[in-house]
Amino acid sequence: MSHVHAPMFDGAFLGVDLFFVLSGFLITSLLLKEHQQSGRLDYWRFYKRRFLRLAPALLVFLAAYWLLAPLVWPELDDINQDVVVSALYLADYGIAFFDSPDTLLHMWSLSVEEHFYLVWPPLLVLLLAYTARKQLWRPVLLLVALMFVWRVYWLHTQGQQFYEVFFRFDTRATGMLLGCALAAIAVHRPEWMEALHARQKYLLWTLPILPFAIIGYEWGDAGALLWGITLAELAAVAIIVAVIKQTGLLFEMLSLPALVWLGKMSYGIYLWHYPIVRYLRANLEWPWVVAIGLPLSALLAMLSFYTIERWALGLRDKGESHAKPAHATAPAKYTAA
Repeated sequence: MSHVHAPMFDGAFLGVDLFFVLSGFLITSLLLKEHQQSGRLDYWRFYKRRFLRLAPALLVFLAAYWLLAPLVWPELDDINQDVVVSALYLADYGIAFFDSPDTLLHMWSLSVEEHFYLVWPPLLVLLLAYTARKQLWRPVLLLVALMFVWRVYWLHTQGQQFYEVFFRFDTRATGMLLGCALAAIAVHRPEWMEALHARQKYLLWTLPILPFAIIGYEWGDAGALLWGITLAELAAVAIIVAVIKQTGLLFEMLSLPALVWLGKMSYGIYLWHYPIVRYLRANLEWPWVVAIGLPLSALLAMLSFYTIERWALGLRDKGESHAKPAHATAPAKYTAA
């Protein structure tokens, strides 16, 4: 809704931080479970799985954009550059420092994720080598605090330049690291997670308040980089704690068939929606952008999922166990990530 420019959804751009926390939690849960079972991490397997999950659909989308963008936006003269920057997962720093890509602005968050995938597994192994397993959450939480301070530092040294802080991996890593810390507790200190889950009702009471606090921020508001992101990340933690045992009202709501299906389509919707919405919002009022843009994005996402994505997922999972790690539980709608 943020990309649609719908009224009262100015702060919806902070919703991506929910995903960052969830991503850090799921990826780290899988990595820690693998390390528990074998005493090591298979980097090649990890990066191959990530590549097959993300790259094929991305390359098809970028190819379609490269062919169609000159017809839709004939005034653009940097289409090739935008495609290359996006394909190399450099959109986060490209936008922050060079304003590229533009009509593929949404590629920044995928680039942030890719940088996380590159940096975190070897760093996790290093932390495990020098930290007792049950204390792993401590240095990870320290990293969360340090990265928050780093974001504040850049925000002030750059004269509160929103773009130069909002889009970069190094200034947006707090959410993913917070999810990593929660995963370390879930896997290595399950009794702690049980205690947190037992108190979930107190955490869930905060959820109705947080959206209103987040919505209060507008695009370009430096306060969103200080506290809006933090509120969104804490909301994500509360949701994960509430659903990790796959019981309770919130879990049942997130497991509704429509939401499960939407989760499967989410990557494709993410890829296709922004250029569609950007074109429509330049010519139509926001209700029409929603009514036309979102169904069209979902249709293209279905086409992507049932062709290239499902084929790539089959390659990814070929010959591998389909067993899910006991502590890497989450609603089914999230497991395709």
